[in-house]
Amino acid sequence: MSKIVQEKVSQAVSILKEMDIDAWLVFVRETSANGDPALPLIYGHDLTWQSALIISKSGESTVILGQLEVEAARQTGSYTKIIPYNQSLKSALLETLEQLSPNKIAINYSKNDVLADGLSLGLYQVLMDFLQGTPWADRLVSSEKFMAALRGRKTQEEVKRIRTAIATTDQIYNRTYEFLKPGLTERQVAEFMQFLMDEYNVQPAWDLAHCPVVNSGPDSKMGHVQPGDIQIERGHLVHFDFGVMQNEYCSDIQRMVYILDLGEKHPPEVIQRGFETMVVSIQDTVAAIKPGMLGKEIDAIARKIITDAGYTEFMHATGHHLGRLAHDGAGILGPEWERYGDTPNYPIEAGHVYTVEPSLVIPGYGILSLEEDILVKDNGAVFMSEPQLEMILR
Repeated sequence: MSKIVQEKVSQAVSILKEMDIDAWLVFVRETSANGDPALPLIYGHDLTWQSALIISKSGESTVILGQLEVEAARQTGSYTKIIPYNQSLKSALLETLEQLSPNKIAINYSKNDVLADGLSLGLYQVLMDFLQGTPWADRLVSSEKFMAALRGRKTQEEVKRIRTAIATTDQIYNRTYEFLKPGLTERQVAEFMQFLMDEYNVQPAWDLAHCPVVNSGPDSKMGHVQPGDIQIERGHLVHFDFGVMQNEYCSDIQRMVYILDLGEKHPPEVIQRGFETMVVSIQDTVAAIKPGMLGKEIDAIARKIITDAGYTEFMHATGHHLGRLAHDGAGILGPEWERYGDTPNYPIEAGHVYTVEPSLVIPGYGILSLEEDILVKDNGAVFMSEPQLEMILR
């Protein structure tokens, strides 16, 4: 991870300058039990004792940490100053802040973004005790927008790793299509895909119990659920939601298969129409994406195509960030619903990686949903693998 840590620390300095934030303070302890989501990006290891990582817009990067973890900090190649301690980091923290003399210090709390909310309440109280009686206590601000930029703007190495995970996912899907046949259960198909994950030496992009999601026919339970004992039958729509984590980065792709009934050469018209609506929704949405647009504007495009075609509105966002997690931080391509807070109003930027995943339900057949992974560039968005444009038939 050292290359990505070095890229992200350097990127953090640039974003601090851009946002006129003097310093960013990441304060952690026992991170194997309660880690800050920022830590893998800018350090890459767990930390045990209370530790402070301070990156300033001047380019200085300081880590104050337990004496026994000095060598791990050096190995990151990312910190200009490494300050070990044995009993308390308070004096080193205050001396560092005195030297930097920041007017604005970002710390990791957020009402909207869980991945910018890594500072626990208890540790915040410890920090405030340290800062009591100093000018720094009144100069703390949320890192929410800063973290949205740092987590959302993928570096070249991050994009490369996501592409690799996507390519592996495509290979597993292709082998699964060949394996798929009537009589198998959802669970058996999922176990085959999990066997392939072991073969490719990758991990699931989310909880293994429902990675992959496999839905066959109208009676299968939709959502983040375990594959069950429903048998795949002729005339069934089969829906997959699947992703892998490879080299610490994830994919997240949904695919649709139709099991031809006896005598059929094509899916029924009602299925074909739903599938074509889904493809148009995704293609038109991706074509419309430009840096500077808001997530809610993109969501509205996909949502309108689905509802204008006569389908019930889907009750989820059109898409989310993709990166170290399948649901990575910052804004979403979603509507202004209370549960999403302010995240639908975050602007889209070059370097963002999103999923695009509208859905619809075809009565009598079940869920129909595709999910594509895209990269936003300066002049628009591109698919990171070949999108599904035709129904896969078995």
